[in-house]
Amino acid sequence: MKLDTKYMRYITQEDWKVLTAVEMLSKNHEVVPTKLIGQQSHLGGSTARSISALAKIGLIARLRNAKYDGYRLTYGGLDYLALHTHNNKSAVYSVGNQIGVGKESDIFVVASPTGRQLVLKIHRLGRISFRTVKANRDYLRNKQGGSWMYMSRLAAL
Repeated sequence: MKLDTKYMRYITQEDWKVLTAVEMLSKNHEVVPTKLIGQQSHLGGSTARSISALAKIGLIARLRNAKYDGYRLTYGGLDYLALHTHNNKSAVYSVGNQIGVGKESDIFVVASPTGRQLVLKIHRLGRISFRTVKANRDYLRNKQGGSWMYMSRLAAL
């Protein structure tokens, strides 16, 4: 998964609310129903526009289920949420080149708002070479299931 930040500057506050709602609802739903996204984001009519914009740039993906239509968060969407959080905390201002790839993560050079160079490690559990993570690591704490994306998020904490 390549980190592509070229659309980050075009995402509106409403889009961030919808993306955050999809992330929060993904803890309980593999496919988040469209109706729940609207309820969680509290945006009313602009929810559909934000969902469409986020799906167009690949941050969420539409899945048509037999029971309902919904969306799931992609790794790109999770990366954008992480970078947005770092940006809000004034920790990361810009993202540079990828300097490493490991079994569990990708490593990038980033810059702080003051221009200081830092290193950002993005966890990527679930790669082909590291499929036994569910048995070897205690991220789920005796819970059944758990998506790779959710475990990547827990590993980063």
